[in-house]
Amino acid sequence: MGAEGKVGHGTEQQEHLLHFAVLGPVRAHRDGQDLPMGSPQQRALLAALLLRNGHTATAEELIDGLWGEDPPDRAKAALRTYASRIRKALGADAELLVSESGGYAVRTDRTRSAVTFDHDLASAYASEAEKYLAGGDRSKAREKYASALEQWSGEPLAHVPGPFAERQRDRLSEWHLSLLENRLDLDLQLGAHAGAVSELTALTAAHPLRERLRELLMLALYRSGRQAEALAVYADTRRLLTDELGVDPRPELADLHQRILGADDSLALEPDEPSGPSTPKLAQPAQLPATVADFTGRATFVAELRDQLAQAEGTVMAVSAVAGIGGVGKTTLAVHVAHAAAEHFPDGQLYVDLQGAGPSASEPATVLGAFLRSLGVDDTGIPEGVEERSALFRSLLSGRRVLTLLDNARDAAQVRPLLAGAKGCAALVTSRARMVDLAGAHLVDLDVMSPDEAMTLFTRIVGEERVSAERQAAMDVVGACGFLPLAIRIAAARLAARRTWTVAALASKLADERRRLDELQAGDQAVKATFELGYGQLDAEQGRGFRLLGLAEGPDISLTAAAALLDRPADETENLLESLVDASLLESAAPGRYRFHDLVRLFARACAERDEQPPSEQESALNRLLDFYLATASKVFALEKPGERGAEHLVKPFGPGMVFEDRDAAVNWLFSEADCVLACVEQAAGRGMLRHAADLLIAIKDCADSGVHSLRYERAATTVRDAARAAGDALAEGRTQTMLTHVHVVAGRFSQADEEAKRALLLSQESGDPLAGCWALNDRGIIANCQSRFAEAETHLLQALEAFRADRNRPSEASALSNLSAVSLALGRKDRAIELARQGLEIYENLNHRMRMANGRYALGRALTENGRLTEGLDQLNRAAALFNETRQPLWEGVAHFRMAEAHLADRRPAQAAGHAEQALALRGIGGEWMRGRMLTVLGRALVALGQRDRARVCWKDALAVFDEMGATDAEEVRSLLTPAQAA
Repeated sequence: MGAEGKVGHGTEQQEHLLHFAVLGPVRAHRDGQDLPMGSPQQRALLAALLLRNGHTATAEELIDGLWGEDPPDRAKAALRTYASRIRKALGADAELLVSESGGYAVRTDRTRSAVTFDHDLASAYASEAEKYLAGGDRSKAREKYASALEQWSGEPLAHVPGPFAERQRDRLSEWHLSLLENRLDLDLQLGAHAGAVSELTALTAAHPLRERLRELLMLALYRSGRQAEALAVYADTRRLLTDELGVDPRPELADLHQRILGADDSLALEPDEPSGPSTPKLAQPAQLPATVADFTGRATFVAELRDQLAQAEGTVMAVSAVAGIGGVGKTTLAVHVAHAAAEHFPDGQLYVDLQGAGPSASEPATVLGAFLRSLGVDDTGIPEGVEERSALFRSLLSGRRVLTLLDNARDAAQVRPLLAGAKGCAALVTSRARMVDLAGAHLVDLDVMSPDEAMTLFTRIVGEERVSAERQAAMDVVGACGFLPLAIRIAAARLAARRTWTVAALASKLADERRRLDELQAGDQAVKATFELGYGQLDAEQGRGFRLLGLAEGPDISLTAAAALLDRPADETENLLESLVDASLLESAAPGRYRFHDLVRLFARACAERDEQPPSEQESALNRLLDFYLATASKVFALEKPGERGAEHLVKPFGPGMVFEDRDAAVNWLFSEADCVLACVEQAAGRGMLRHAADLLIAIKDCADSGVHSLRYERAATTVRDAARAAGDALAEGRTQTMLTHVHVVAGRFSQADEEAKRALLLSQESGDPLAGCWALNDRGIIANCQSRFAEAETHLLQALEAFRADRNRPSEASALSNLSAVSLALGRKDRAIELARQGLEIYENLNHRMRMANGRYALGRALTENGRLTEGLDQLNRAAALFNETRQPLWEGVAHFRMAEAHLADRRPAQAAGHAEQALALRGIGGEWMRGRMLTVLGRALVALGQRDRARVCWKDALAVFDEMGATDAEEVRSLLTPAQAA
């Protein structure tokens, strides 16, 4: 039944969709309803006819295919019976099964239904994939191969007897594996090597002698930075082939081994051919800000920088650094050049404002997280540390042509982790400092404009007619502006907006108000003078808004937050902010978000110090912003954690905060505002608002688990802790200590976490704070359990359980029960562990606490699997992993996969165990490096069971290095595993 036989008569007559399947159980269904196809032999007849591509099969051929050399006495009669029953099952479509020439055939043109056949669909998709691949479009080819593979629903011709079915089953299985290899090959070409490792590990276990799969696994591991494991795969393969077949690996595999040994540059990702679009795995960012329409002058610099960037196409990475005083036009020049050079970077352009001139320069780790997300990396795939993020960033851009514009850098140290370092890529950096210590950079010093360029820019904004009539006055204006482009733009914009002003009037204002401008050589004073001119034209309400907005820390501010800060309605606030944008004193970062140029922010704060009356209004404005964040974050906390009484112990905000339609909207707000909220926390600590700052950290605790914001959260918590300690505020310090304890536990720094928890417990007793006291006890129990101090862990957790119950905190009570379940397992009380886990899960279910319900199912799944009830336990762990994924808890999802790997290993299913262990490593887990060591250990155990001893040793050596560095007791177990491996 070929592709041409998928559809019956004209589509205007087709009333139903009839689908046949052989790439799994042999089935037929009409409009989604299964049709009864009868006995295995009856299904064998249908499959034999479907796979004849519409051709007639004689009775003798069918008898041989169904029964082989031992047919029944009345085989032909049986065939007639089976055919009759198939027609009956097909009902209105019975006529497609025809009898002719003593045999049978399936003819789709005999029915009015639209007919599809999974075999033909897979074949058509595979053909399309080959066409796209021949045309150089690898991403489309990969999509089509994936569509072809989706047609399989299990073992082909499952449970169908007979020689014909056996032959076809082998053929179809081989075809499936070949398509899978093609898709995986394209996955690697398109940069999805990290995700492919898990699948390839399972496939090599299922097909140990298939060398192409081993080759792909080696390449995937190598590109994931796991060179030693890649080499170990080759050693395992060579030993297996020698032992099983007495042959050496094929030349392609041996050649790849040598290239990996030599770290061959050609193993890096190759860019797509021009004829193909960008890959789906790596997004093609286009983040450059819009270039200004009236860009003026700088022709020499534009040509110089454009030529430098163009060189990256065929040489090592090009880095150009533009330095100059504030307001000299570095960003404008860089954006203009980047647009001009964009054609040389077809794989995308990245942009970030590093905020280097302000007090809170962007952390490289934060910037790398944003870049990785822009390149299509999910939050779950973003590593925690700056070095790991930088390595992944370089890996993703290897073999691609991407331009990165790093605007407003503080220094070379901030820039270095953000450089791709790959052939074909380039970086353009702007900074107020000359980056003489940025190795290999082409340095450009940008000075003020020439008088002619300055006049041209002024004229383009103000208009030729007005300037030509007062040319000398215009020259006086640009001279008073110090020929700084930013200053000229602001002055010209003021004049252009006031048609009744003469150019001479503007020149007179500049001369009267800033006589020192003639002496100005550095940027700050010139820029401030120009800002003063724009500020002086604001009305009272605009001036107030400008001054107060400048007080807030953070990369930008949302409209709702600004409304709270200014104590104005949202629509009134929006009008005010837009008027400041029009005045070039504020920038619109995105719809509903606003930001200051760093120098304008400094000027706004100076104006607030000088002009804001009464002075207490500055504190009041910042208090309103803090209150808004606390009120809104507390609502997010309540939506995410129903029944959690911790929120009742927090400072009660005065304002209502935002209202969310559902949990997803609340969580989206939290993660989109995280940087601004954390900046507000630090600012509040500096102003002495310690309890508000500590409680805001509690309300946004989920940011500590995200991986993306963990480092920023830790820094803010440390700032609050230190300020509270200096002020002698035991309650604020104790609460912040509990948050730092949690941060250290997530990162696997257990000794440090325990010290923080001890201090938090003492402080809670001093201040009488039940919140910090309960959490500190629970945390100390978790830490002791991780450090194998099980009796001590049980003591702490029983105390925590009693404290939570006294506080009527049901979700936290469930948490303590789940943690006690884990300790009971370690102490050998397995039945008790199951009972405790069930109690915890029941509480979560009664509260409909979806986020923590995942933890409850995880605890129960672990208890069941360690009690030998593997099927039940794996079901709970699978459900937990799905919930962790749904509630954006990637670290916990990773731990759930780790436990599933342990369970499959216990059930002697090493291939499945290895697959889950690889998924766990990709997601990471609660416990940081300690958990990674445990994941590597279980992966090694699975690999040994699969006969891959060399790769297992590499995993164990990596795990041992982690445990030794941490001083973890797990090291002894790994040493014992390595000893027999070394002896072997």
